[in-house]
Amino acid sequence: MVLADLKPGDQATIKRFAEGIKSHPAYRQKLLAMGLTPNTSIQMIRKAPLGDPIEIQVRNYYLSLRSREAIYIIVEKT
Repeated sequence: MVLADLKPGDQATIKRFAEGIKSHPAYRQKLLAMGLTPNTSIQMIRKAPLGDPIEIQVRNYYLSLRSREAIYIIVEKT
């Protein structure tokens, strides 16, 4: 399951980055710099009316991501 598939209120743990991110190293660096690292707990807070962007809570702060970035983050619901 990818981060973009979560519904508001869902909690999950980041497992890894999708293979497709290898062709976008700048995205990977950006996500890591924002604290989205493997084994980090997150919560989906809300999605915009058309599904983009999404807001998550990670490491005690709120973060907005584009759906095209969230599809590269593999998560496991908790």
